[in-house]
Amino acid sequence: MQDLKQLRLGDDDGSVSIEAALALSSLVIVCGLIIAAMATLAAYLAAVDVAGAAARAHAIGEDFTPTRGEVNMQESAGMMTATAHIPAPFGQVSANAVFPVEN
Repeated sequence: MQDLKQLRLGDDDGSVSIEAALALSSLVIVCGLIIAAMATLAAYLAAVDVAGAAARAHAIGEDFTPTRGEVNMQESAGMMTATAHIPAPFGQVSANAVFPVEN
């Protein structure tokens, strides 16, 4: 009976290493997701900035070329609407901006 107990305890060797490896890989995955989420938020802030700058530029008759992504312009009822689309780690983010057209 004593030999069976020693065999069972002997099988647990290395289990701490496996648990530590799983915990460390989980931490790496969570940190990667947090960094990707922050990059997506930064891309959204860039989309807001690009949309505002594009709407303002087209409202006063200037040309605007975004550094990244694309901008769609639409004018109706004296208002210029810009929609900016920028690629991000979790898909594509977009933002709208509206500015009155100057004559």
